[in-house]
Amino acid sequence: MRAVGVLGLGALLAWLPPAPADTFSALRSVRQARGAEGRLLRRLRAYLREESARLRRLGRFYEKVRALHQDPGASVDNPLLAFSLIKRLSSDWPRLVYSDEATENTRALHDGFKEVQQELPGAEDLDGAARALMRLQDVYGLSVKGMANGIFQPAGTGRPPLYSPGRRIALSADDCFHVGKVAYDTGDYYHSIAWLEEAVSRFRLSYGSWNPEEERGSLEDALDHLAFSYFMAGNISHALTLSREFLHYDPSNQRVTRNVAKYKKLLATGGDRAGGPLRRPNATRLQSRDAYEELCQSLGTRPAKKETLRLRPYITLYHDFVSDAEAETIKGLAGPWLQRSVVASGEKQQKAEYRISKSAWLKDTADPVVRALELRMAAVTGLDLRPPYAEYLQVVNYGLGGHYEPHFDHATSRKSPLYRMKSGNRIATVMIYLSAVEAGGSTAFIYANFSVPVVKNAALFWWNLRRNGDGDGDTLHAGCPVLAGDKWVANKWIHEYGQEFRRPCSRDPRD
Repeated sequence: MRAVGVLGLGALLAWLPPAPADTFSALRSVRQARGAEGRLLRRLRAYLREESARLRRLGRFYEKVRALHQDPGASVDNPLLAFSLIKRLSSDWPRLVYSDEATENTRALHDGFKEVQQELPGAEDLDGAARALMRLQDVYGLSVKGMANGIFQPAGTGRPPLYSPGRRIALSADDCFHVGKVAYDTGDYYHSIAWLEEAVSRFRLSYGSWNPEEERGSLEDALDHLAFSYFMAGNISHALTLSREFLHYDPSNQRVTRNVAKYKKLLATGGDRAGGPLRRPNATRLQSRDAYEELCQSLGTRPAKKETLRLRPYITLYHDFVSDAEAETIKGLAGPWLQRSVVASGEKQQKAEYRISKSAWLKDTADPVVRALELRMAAVTGLDLRPPYAEYLQVVNYGLGGHYEPHFDHATSRKSPLYRMKSGNRIATVMIYLSAVEAGGSTAFIYANFSVPVVKNAALFWWNLRRNGDGDGDTLHAGCPVLAGDKWVANKWIHEYGQEFRRPCSRDPRD
């Protein structure tokens, strides 16, 4: 019955491929969304082709009739011209005006959209993508203006960019507005001010010129949200300045007019609390945020071949642990089954903003490659990986700014779902890097104060528990946000039952 417990952790969450969701949480899903957009492009090309042909026919009809009206010799005294006029008005014009051709072209475009609609990201994905940009801004100390210009450079320093894409993509004013509004809607005025300032700056440059990509946001919208963000941050004088600028474009807006009066009154009574720079909000669970971000920004140091990276906690890196072909096989097996990763919350498991990825579970019977990998992990660790002493192989694909904030792999509460497996706590972890990334994505060990960069095909091993069975607090670790690239890892969590004679207790009860 123990084997059933292993499955209960999530290995067999569903036997049917998951419905498209959480596109932003795995780069594989983002790539699939790009493929869907490619199909939409083909539909749009067909629509434009058909509409262009229809409009050319309309143009020829227009030019023909206009020429007759402008020709002084084309008199209706001519019975042929009179017949032609009557035929046009009784037949040609109604057929033109009530033609179904434009409707049919539009319907074909609608039908094409409906075919891929289930594969397209939704509002939750757009908000998740915006939060990912803010996460990258924070963890890597990036300049918002630089990011908006397509440059991934730390703010206020002369350091080189952390990532230089082959093609620089700049964000539009509306793009920046949406990122700022996501922060605004959650009361995060630190981020909303930075992104809305950039949006206002870009809207000002293009004010009065219409851009179809920016019809949702506007200078007035950005000014309105930015003014209130400054008000909530205590900078009433700047909120007043921005509100006055808003009224320059929309003088009849009564709500903003009342805000201006309110701000004036507050300033007259000394209500402006503007002081130093805004402080970034911190999640209560990220007590080690500074150390975490410093380690992520260090990008890690590349170790030599096989190397013991630390003795306390004991951490070892095995280079070339899998081949390129094995890595691709594992990713291919897991791809269709990826679902949003969850975390333990009390006795349940749920999605969390501090873990952005998708994962799938593979049994060793899924493919000979998985079986060979299981045997290899057992050989290098000396541990028993047979069910129920280890969980199935978890394959993870990180998403846009994908990360996993500082956490322990082992359970820290007896109420954890891990104990439902009836095989004890997680004694050890094997984590295999199945891909390379262009920037970011290091594994940072917070209290041990070092980080390991993504090393393609290498395996990282560490003990989660001390020999006395207690959790090793020094194994607190994090998956740094992926700045650029497609990060895949495979995790093997080994449990303490079955390892009694393979890793026996020490004579020292404190060890």
